[in-house]
Order: sequence, then C-alpha cells, then structure tokens
Amino acid sequence: MVKKVKGNADSQLSQSVRESAHLIWLAGLGAFTKVSAEGGKLFEALVKEGEKIEERTREVTAGAMAAAREQTGEARGRVVETWDKVEQIFEDRLNRVLGQLGIPSREDLRELTQRIDALQAQLDELGRGQDSPRP
Repeated sequence: MVKKVKGNADSQLSQSVRESAHLIWLAGLGAFTKVSAEGGKLFEALVKEGEKIEERTREVTAGAMAAAREQTGEARGRVVETWDKVEQIFEDRLNRVLGQLGIPSREDLRELTQRIDALQAQLDELGRGQDSPRP
C-alpha cells in the first residue's frame, strides 16, 4: 500500500507538472499570437512616432540653418566693408608714395593726355591752314 500511495503521488505530481507545462505552452502561444497580431500596430505606432520626431528635428535644424545663414551674411558684410577700407588705405598710401617719388598719378596722366590731345588738335588745325592754297 505504501507503494501505491507513492506511485499515486508521483502520478499526481507528474500530472500537475504536465498541466503546468501545458499552461505555460498555451501562455507562450497566446503571447506569440498577441505580438503577431499587435506587432503590426506597434510597428505603425513606432513609425508615426518616428515621423513626429523627424518633423521636429527638421524644424529645429531649419531654424538653426536660417540663423547660421543670417550670421554668415552679417559677417560677410563686415568683411567686405573692412576689405574696402583696407583697399582704400592701401591706394591712398600708394598714391602718396608714388607722388613722393615724382611718379604722376592716374589723374595727372589723364590731365596730361587731355592737354596733349588739345595740342594735337591745334597742330592739326595749323597744318591744315598751311596746306591750303594762298590767293
């Protein structure tokens, strides 16, 4: 009789383990089915969330780029102004040095050219007056 009780206990324990294993198996199948069914929904939800984050990132990036362009434009304007001033200072100093060396300036050469042209015109007129026959 002792053996029967022990065998009966083993059988009940074995039955209990089988039932537990079966329940675990069913729970696993249920979880798999649930994930499979709702996995698509989860994926879509994640995509939507990603799109929202991407849009916010684009807005922030666009704002930062606009600010950077504005600052670059301002800096470029200051550089151009400074370069123009440096160029003018250089031209002024160069003209002063050339004047000290006795080298005529551009304006001096322009005036000289005009005077030469005027003299040439007078010579041409005098030459025409001598070439004409005398009565």
